[in-house]
Amino acid sequence: MLLPLAQAAAPQQGGIGTMLVPMLLIFAIFYFLMVRPQQRKEKERQKTIEALRAGARVLFAGGLIGTITEVKQNTFVIEIDHGTKVEVVRGAVIRALKDDETPASAE
Repeated sequence: MLLPLAQAAAPQQGGIGTMLVPMLLIFAIFYFLMVRPQQRKEKERQKTIEALRAGARVLFAGGLIGTITEVKQNTFVIEIDHGTKVEVVRGAVIRALKDDETPASAE
């Protein structure tokens, strides 16, 4: 009737399913809370980049803020100051700025 003390204190052995189920649950939670929102945000950024045209003000990954003067297949030519033009790859665009937005509020 009474279990021996050694048998009662021994941890129960489970199959691989007892470890696999919690790990899959953690992976699913991680995917829906971290990965999926990031993918959605990246798709929105890509749509924004595709919609950019000459005259748009943009913020670049290196901290440059400028106005697009020319749109090429893989790059933008931006004017960062009067007469100073730089060619930057499209992937460096973080976001488009509104006309009245200042660099301090762009962060």
